[in-house]
Amino acid sequence: MEIRVQSIKFNADQKLLDFVEKKFSRVEKFYDAVTGIDVALSLLPEHENKNVKVQVSIPGNTIVIERNARTFEDAIVDCADILKEKLVKEKEKRA
Repeated sequence: MEIRVQSIKFNADQKLLDFVEKKFSRVEKFYDAVTGIDVALSLLPEHENKNVKVQVSIPGNTIVIERNARTFEDAIVDCADILKEKLVKEKEKRA
């Protein structure tokens, strides 16, 4: 499984990239058919201005989750939690 991170209009530091890798490398525990994860990090003009968009490729489907928060870490944690639930449901559907 490949995790690709794209930071839009800013340069993400290594600490943030490592955090993304750590949070999303665990998704294979919930559904082992995940083929790839694309994470887009961007800044928005409003108050909760950190945006995280996650696209997860699984056979026959793509799951998209998008969250805004005050920090990238908060948005990443929210996305990872929601992704876990969606992958468990998807796995149960296919079982």
